[in-house]
Amino acid sequence: MDDLRLESFVECVPNFSEGADTTTLDLIAGAIDSSTGAWLLDHSADPDHGRSVYTLAGYPGRVMSAMDAAVAVAVERIDMRTHAGHHPRIGAVDVIPFVPLGDTTMEQCVAGARSFAERLADRFDMPVFLYREAAVKPERRVLAAVRRPGFDGLAQAMARDGGAPDFGPSRPHPTAGATAIGARPFLIAWNIQLTSTDVTVAQRIAARIRERDGGMVAVQALGIELPSQGCVQLSMNILDFERAPLWQVWAEADRLAAQERVSLLDSELIGLAPARALADVADHIGSASFHTAEQRLHEAAGHLRIRRFDPSMVLEVRLAQARGQGGDDASSRSD
Repeated sequence: MDDLRLESFVECVPNFSEGADTTTLDLIAGAIDSSTGAWLLDHSADPDHGRSVYTLAGYPGRVMSAMDAAVAVAVERIDMRTHAGHHPRIGAVDVIPFVPLGDTTMEQCVAGARSFAERLADRFDMPVFLYREAAVKPERRVLAAVRRPGFDGLAQAMARDGGAPDFGPSRPHPTAGATAIGARPFLIAWNIQLTSTDVTVAQRIAARIRERDGGMVAVQALGIELPSQGCVQLSMNILDFERAPLWQVWAEADRLAAQERVSLLDSELIGLAPARALADVADHIGSASFHTAEQRLHEAAGHLRIRRFDPSMVLEVRLAQARGQGGDDASSRSD
């Protein structure tokens, strides 16, 4: 799987503050899919989180054109004044990260993210904050710090000294709030469900496993209740799977769960994972080198109990499939 070429591509993983309105979610997907040279690879929605996550990849200019169209749908249809959901958020288009793939450099992603942020702020009269590698203020490198006020506290936070956005007005958009745009390395959004209905159990485990509170490096975690599933969840972002291998995070979550007298039920990928992250799990569990790449992916997923795993959950596989189905637009190669 690792030998699939990614060329000079970027990945974008926008998060929208809507998890239940299928009409809105389908319109966003259609807007992304309408751009040639950018391929919609994955989409998941969670009504408990009040959130949907899309994964698209392709030639940089085409990816940004697709995001222009998707943001227009979200700003028109999502009203943060009536939004409900457990996940932290500051806006209808809560976060837009750009990720370098193939020959694309992080510096190119940073420049593209900043240019796109300025364009978005002007078009929608909406405040935009830059984060992670695209940040121009050190205190905004961490997304959680940007998002800390939430939509309800956004106006007050922006009115304080130093609270103005990087682009756009110094007040939230009345219905769409604000947006965070950044450039970052590949992030794996990965959730582990626990055999418990007590959200405080998940919150204690999250506090002990995340880097911010002295836990595992490159791990962000929240404990979240999932009423529709009758359990609680360890909702995580793995910021660097080389420093925090998935097998190691699973083992630590299992250890902490045992201390709480609960166990790990299963896990789920939100979006896609790179082939190397699962290959590392396969190596750890001793998957035979003579097994096919697909067999090794399944063995890794089985160890992590990933729900409904399919090789198309792997970025390289999904992109190859999408390009094969949609064909390539040669004119997009100059973007």
